[in-house]
Amino acid sequence: MSLFQGLTFLTTVNDLKALPPDGLEVAFAGRSNAGKSSAINTLANHTRLAYVSKTPGRTQHINYFDFGQLRRLVDLPGYGYAAVPEKIRLHWQGLLGKYLETRPNLIGLVLIMDSRRPLTELDRLMLDFFMPTGKPIHCVLTKADKLNNQEKTQALRTVKKEFADYPHITVQLFSSLKKQGVDEVEQVVGAWFAAAMATEQDEEPMDGE
Repeated sequence: MSLFQGLTFLTTVNDLKALPPDGLEVAFAGRSNAGKSSAINTLANHTRLAYVSKTPGRTQHINYFDFGQLRRLVDLPGYGYAAVPEKIRLHWQGLLGKYLETRPNLIGLVLIMDSRRPLTELDRLMLDFFMPTGKPIHCVLTKADKLNNQEKTQALRTVKKEFADYPHITVQLFSSLKKQGVDEVEQVVGAWFAAAMATEQDEEPMDGE
């Protein structure tokens, strides 16, 4: 069974103090209505694992999903929906920023962006929070089915060019409707977990030390 098809819901939190103390985490972040929940559902081959709302900005908490072996997918709140009250928006922004900047369990970020409108100001803000950590970032350009082949090539080229000087940032196209790009996300995230788990084993003290 593939990594994502074993995914199960674990818990939901609204405060950094309530985050699980153990485990390795890969975070999924994205602008409201960029297709993040649909992408998670497609990867997991589960139509309702992550809630897909017709009202952008509905997901207000950090949702944890479990791969097993203390490996977690962390579904972060969608950002950038103007109709959200200012107090809630500021709470989200603070929560997201602190989580991305300071969470030691976090080993990589999957940034979900609409392939028709990548690298918005808020996407760049999320990158500004996370890039200083030096941890890997995988940009997933969703809704690729809405583009023709020339537009797909251009979208991919534009984002890859933006990060040409950052070898730890990778980019791909994705379509939940056509299940395009599923294997590539699986390979990237699986490799992150494998590398992190190998590092943990290397750092474990030998008996008698």
